[in-house]
Amino acid sequence: MFRIIKETNIDFIGQRYKAFIFSAILVALGFFAFTMILLDKGNMGIDFAGGTMLQGNFEQTIDVGKLRDAVNGGGFPEASIQKLDRHDVANSYIIRVKETTSGGEKAIDKLQGIIEKSFPGNKFHKDSEHTIGPAVGESLRKSARWAVLISVIGMIIYIGLRFDFRSGVAATIATFHDVLAVLGIFYLLDKEVTLLMVTALLTLAGYSLTDTVVVYDRIRENLRKFRKKGEFVSTINRSINEVLSRTIMTSMTVLIVVVILFFFGGEVLRDFALAMTLGVVIGTYSSIFVASPIVVEWEARYPRRFK
Repeated sequence: MFRIIKETNIDFIGQRYKAFIFSAILVALGFFAFTMILLDKGNMGIDFAGGTMLQGNFEQTIDVGKLRDAVNGGGFPEASIQKLDRHDVANSYIIRVKETTSGGEKAIDKLQGIIEKSFPGNKFHKDSEHTIGPAVGESLRKSARWAVLISVIGMIIYIGLRFDFRSGVAATIATFHDVLAVLGIFYLLDKEVTLLMVTALLTLAGYSLTDTVVVYDRIRENLRKFRKKGEFVSTINRSINEVLSRTIMTSMTVLIVVVILFFFGGEVLRDFALAMTLGVVIGTYSSIFVASPIVVEWEARYPRRFK
């Protein structure tokens, strides 16, 4: 098999406290973002907050600032306007507002009226429209919470049965670490929280767990040779080094795909691809510097022989 990285002997466990500090910052940022979202202070997309989305293109070039001023002055002060970099159609925009009705008429009709009135010499062609009421948005938020909760329980049960309870908890913590880190970074970037983002978070949770299982499998194989006291840490270090090439090769393969999606997958998939890119990088890091070191710390405080 082709190997980019040859045999290594890196003391990953010896660097765990530095990694814990870095991870604590990422997790704290993620918890802050999660709290803001629960308090409805996050940048919630229309999937969860409810609202209207209008996508279309102008026949002539238009300044996005003038378009924003027209929409804001027309009764939508919190409108989000995004220019699309499309190869097939020029001057394409997405306009999002968190209202479904405004002044007794549908928000989508009012938006089109504002555009036609503000730019009479520049015809606007509507490509698509999307409206979600607040009740549907609340239902989707509940479904998203249940999806995350059920996936976490499933992860603990799976790892607990395949390895042991401690490993299950450690793998779950590492997976949560990845999800919270990506959520926190998205919050800093002021990215919208949409159903597609939740999909990305659950997908990277599965990827991170799979990566951790590979490391745990090698640790279990090597622990069968563990006989003398004091070999536990060195065995885990050896195991991580042995699967390092495989871990990086897998991550690079996935990164190639998601980076291509980011640049060429279109505007709809861009945030999904960004979340997956961040998740693959952070997930690879956590498999090495978070999941296994947690088991080491647990064993140091409450020692017992692992099965």
